[in-house]
Amino acid sequence: MQLSYALFTNPRIGKISEDRLPEILKNTVKETFQHNEHHFQTYTWEGNDTKILLVHGWESNSARWEKTLPYLQKSGSTIIALDAPAHGKSSGKEFNVPRYAEFINKAVKKYNPSVIIGHSIGGAACIYHQYLHPESSIEKMVILGAPSDLKTLIDNYIQMLSLNRKMFSLLEKRYLENFNFKLEDFSGGKFAKEIKIEGIIAHDTDDTVVAFEEGQKIASGWKKGRFITTKDLGHSMHDDDLYQEIYRFLFEAEE
Repeated sequence: MQLSYALFTNPRIGKISEDRLPEILKNTVKETFQHNEHHFQTYTWEGNDTKILLVHGWESNSARWEKTLPYLQKSGSTIIALDAPAHGKSSGKEFNVPRYAEFINKAVKKYNPSVIIGHSIGGAACIYHQYLHPESSIEKMVILGAPSDLKTLIDNYIQMLSLNRKMFSLLEKRYLENFNFKLEDFSGGKFAKEIKIEGIIAHDTDDTVVAFEEGQKIASGWKKGRFITTKDLGHSMHDDDLYQEIYRFLFEAEE
């Protein structure tokens, strides 16, 4: 049972060692922040006073934004990417969304970004962060291929790996002990109803990692959220047309 809990919360890939830093992250300003017993890593591509925070997903790291960066850099913005708990060069062996939201909050307070972009479970962490901290500097949010309900995500994972149902109870217990909420209370759809800022929620119909319906749940209650359906992109969501659409949403309305 402990092993199955570890399987869901301990990423198997995504860590970065200093001597194997991906090329895209080399020419950046790197900062390490302490948060309780943890530390987390950020990478900054310097630009103008407009700041964009990038939040990657499960078993990934800040290098996943390599294809997104050229589009964002066209705007001249300063771009900051954050490594999740137990990913990239951030510390720890255990990943969870509430802790990720705490890392995001610390980064938002430090950098004051006006835009936040999250992929996959990083997107779920962005929504949770905005729900907890509506008065932050964030004015626009872009969510790509994100799950709404942690319970659904974990159920799918248990099924996929043919794990014991007891695992859900164990996860539930850990979340209650550490974060004082039940897994079924974690719903991006519910949190999004409280979000007042503008957003894009993009999800692919062929996403085999996070079901398309999850994106629809997030979009359904978000008053200023615009849902974009893509096809044939899978879970990674890298696409020229989509990135151009995001660029227009973030920058052209202001011109």
